[in-house]
Amino acid sequence: FFRMADELVVTSWNIAAINNNPWEYWITYDENPKYTKLMEDIENFVESPEEKDVEVERIFSQEMFDRLMEEMKKVGWSGLDKVSEHWQKDYKGRKIISGFLKDKSIGAKRLASMPDRFTNTISLARPEGVQICRPSVINVYEANMMSTISSWYDAWIQFIFENSTTIKERDGSIVEKKIFQLFPKILKAKYPAISEEEEEISIPLQVMCLAIFDCILLHMMLTVSGNEWISIKDQLCEKLNKSKIERTCSILDTTYGESSVIALQECGAVFLEQIRQFGNMSHRFNVFSPVKMDRSRDQNSVILLNTAQFDAESATELTDDVLAELKKNHEKAPVAAGDLFVISVTANDVVNSNTKKFLIASFHGDTNGLATVPVVESLMNVYDAKYSDHCLIFCLDANTYLSPTSSQQGVAEFAKYFASRGLTSCFGDKPGAEHKTTFNARTFLQPQLNKACKSSEKAKGDNNPKDFVLFTVKHFTAHKWCKDNTGNREYKEDIVFPTLTFPSDHGVLSTALRPVAQ
Repeated sequence: FFRMADELVVTSWNIAAINNNPWEYWITYDENPKYTKLMEDIENFVESPEEKDVEVERIFSQEMFDRLMEEMKKVGWSGLDKVSEHWQKDYKGRKIISGFLKDKSIGAKRLASMPDRFTNTISLARPEGVQICRPSVINVYEANMMSTISSWYDAWIQFIFENSTTIKERDGSIVEKKIFQLFPKILKAKYPAISEEEEEISIPLQVMCLAIFDCILLHMMLTVSGNEWISIKDQLCEKLNKSKIERTCSILDTTYGESSVIALQECGAVFLEQIRQFGNMSHRFNVFSPVKMDRSRDQNSVILLNTAQFDAESATELTDDVLAELKKNHEKAPVAAGDLFVISVTANDVVNSNTKKFLIASFHGDTNGLATVPVVESLMNVYDAKYSDHCLIFCLDANTYLSPTSSQQGVAEFAKYFASRGLTSCFGDKPGAEHKTTFNARTFLQPQLNKACKSSEKAKGDNNPKDFVLFTVKHFTAHKWCKDNTGNREYKEDIVFPTLTFPSDHGVLSTALRPVAQ
């Protein structure tokens, strides 16, 4: 896949924000059969617990609950007598799998998932870039600190009630808060399943549920593997988390460094800092990112332009123009800060195209793809009104589905729409099953068990054509394309990913565009 003199090579990749939970998705890890056995044993524990489905108080003891109550009293939370009543009359007698992990009411009330979201992995405002983790199986907390329930609980109590974080306020000031101050009240208005009484005590109640939740996960790990899981987790964290940015940069540098345009989605600030100075990337590409970066989610769409092929000084951001058009017609479209990035730029003379003016966009769609067509519509409205003399290239994670539910964007309808606007894709006008760019499946070690896939049913996971390079049909044709889930321009259709060597749950997509003869 070498670039010919008259071709423009465009590469698009949702590099995927770093996943704090190394166990969340099934990964292809053929080198270590112990990983597969561990995950299958956890699956069997959850699906067929039998005598292992013991009461909560058998693993999260009365003594542990009493210690938690003492800590909650110290911080001055009210309603603790009611929390104690819920423990005595309800929670301590629940079965750990059928009555807790699989209980739909706990899920609907967000009593475990909400506190997990706020405390799983916390990015500090100062020092910037530093993260701290709650002692839990489902993040990158040092596993050797969790070799026993007792040592884990000591660390857990200290983290929740003694440790602090730094937060940037809206006015830019940085304040210090204890971890226990981060838990939000769970509002009945937003989550109707919760009762009014539970809403009143929702902060201490969710902390209790979080302690039970973390304890059950660790109990399962210790039961099925002793301490063997610790070394497996260390390996996963090293490859999927700690080395993810370096491996992502390496793939771009070594495999896609000859591209004319690289559009990326879900990029964090640390990644952008590293890619600007990584290997040959520093002199081969200029990196452009939105003026209004998403600093909280830290997931941004960006564009890298080959220094020999594009005039960096001519680049102008047009994101706000397209978002204004989107707001005018689709005010409720689920587009967050950083999801869309649009620039106009002038190509240098070495680029063979019918015009040297380019409009280039990078976009990360919402999970169900509901914003994808509205964003394409808004981009094309702006293009038709002001930039129709430009070549348009639009790289996106469209989050489209082969067999959509009523709340998902189907790939066929998406294709009909972009074709109606004078666009085509690197796959042509009718993308289908052979153009899948994702294949991932959730395990049983994550909070949403209703989305878990059995080891024998990974094919029921997310296996869809989601990533596209769109372009104006009047300017280009796609000479060839390749998709890649190995980092070596090879796509293995039958493996779930990420893998330990391929760090994203989206494949890389690259295409060679040739100008249409005028």
